[in-house]
Amino acid sequence: MTGSLLARTARGAGWVMAWRLGMRVLGLTSTLVLVRLLVPADFGLIALATGFVQSVDGLMSLGTEEAVIRERNPDRSVYDSAFTLSALRGLLASLMVAIAAWPAAGFFGDERLGPVLLVVALLPLLDGLANIGAVDFRRNMTFHKEFALMVLPKLCGILAAIGAAILLHSYVAMLCGMLVNRSLRMAMTYAMHPFRPRFSLRAWRLLVGYSFWTWLLSLATLLRDRSDSLILGRMAGSGIVGIYSIGAEIAALPTTEFIEPLGRAAFSGFAAARHEGAAVRDTFLRLIGFATLLALPIGVGLSAVAAPLTRLALGPGWGQAVPVLQVLGMAGAMQVFGHLSQHLLSAHALLGRLVGIALGGAALRVALLVTLIPGFGATGAAAAAAIAIAVEQGAVLATAARRFGIGAGPLAGLVWRPGLASLTMAAALWASGLGWGGIGTGNGLWPLVAGVAVGAGVFAVVLTGLWLLVGRPAGAEADALRAIRALVPGQKFRAH
Repeated sequence: MTGSLLARTARGAGWVMAWRLGMRVLGLTSTLVLVRLLVPADFGLIALATGFVQSVDGLMSLGTEEAVIRERNPDRSVYDSAFTLSALRGLLASLMVAIAAWPAAGFFGDERLGPVLLVVALLPLLDGLANIGAVDFRRNMTFHKEFALMVLPKLCGILAAIGAAILLHSYVAMLCGMLVNRSLRMAMTYAMHPFRPRFSLRAWRLLVGYSFWTWLLSLATLLRDRSDSLILGRMAGSGIVGIYSIGAEIAALPTTEFIEPLGRAAFSGFAAARHEGAAVRDTFLRLIGFATLLALPIGVGLSAVAAPLTRLALGPGWGQAVPVLQVLGMAGAMQVFGHLSQHLLSAHALLGRLVGIALGGAALRVALLVTLIPGFGATGAAAAAAIAIAVEQGAVLATAARRFGIGAGPLAGLVWRPGLASLTMAAALWASGLGWGGIGTGNGLWPLVAGVAVGAGVFAVVLTGLWLLVGRPAGAEADALRAIRALVPGQKFRAH
């Protein structure tokens, strides 16, 4: 049962990772084009607007999709009630953003923000009207359908944004891209799934318990995640927010492209295990080991080559993003532990503990931001976020470990080899001068190529050597080899 669950989760994670990788490639391609057509202040303006909308939307996040996934045998009334709640939430969020548009513009001291907020206020409504039947793609772990649902609208949105930017050279181009993306995604949910939702609240009591705690968790997470740009924007201006947001976006790659997709698939796997009465301890450990194998070297590598990567991708005018990427790249790699732990606790409806941890993390982050931004600007904001991330991730992992009887020994046994290999890689990059240089030392393609080649080579050699030295035990390395073999035609991933 555990092997079957792990295999299903691994296949689902593969599709979600492919989806997120496709999204990221498209997104980065769009960013690389747009930074040459627009100015940092344009990015800062859109970052403030989307951050504000996501903050309001997050205040009313109900987790209806997750509630449906957790149900053993949801009937039509459950789907209809989930759709109705989502539509009402989206409508209310859109109205709140529209009402607050000009007061928010006055608060941030940018009159352009008002009209921008009126446009992006449509996004929560479009999301809320999506076909709830599409949640079956996650519930049944048919993530290849979700891949198409997310990637195709994103591609169309990017093409619309780039075309508008060429014509207008204005932040309006990014607004066009967002509207095309969300509108097409909503339409595709109806084209790809035969279910047609009706407005009904017959099963609201079944959903409200889980949804209430999900709302509290979303509120706490909102306070934590949006505090960076909101406080930085208030204290330093939208231009600095644009620089910080770009650096933070690149630094988040290990989380957004590997950890979050794995967690999305893992939630469905953990919920399936709960339905089937299967143990999740071994699956959780194997997923942690595999995620560490991916996230740690990528996070350390991004931090190390931040200067040449920023210079080559964004240009010399974005030098202030380098320290942001250096700090948050390291911190982002550590989110593997808390992120998967959170999905495990959520699948078992242990949300109260997560709410407390998130609130504590939010309070710590706000205190650090207010303390460090005046003296260090965007770099201080990055340091504040990194410290808060480390504390919160450790707390979530400890909570999950206690609840499910996972000792420190098994965890250490899975992650010490990727951890030691990553440290060795960091030392090699530092000693060779290929890592952690300033923006002025990052001219040209060569420093980036050399840094990536040396880092990847050292990590692979050290990791393989350690694995062979201890007798090739089952774990992340063995799972990675099986995943690679599964790419060969006629082969399948099998968990042992």
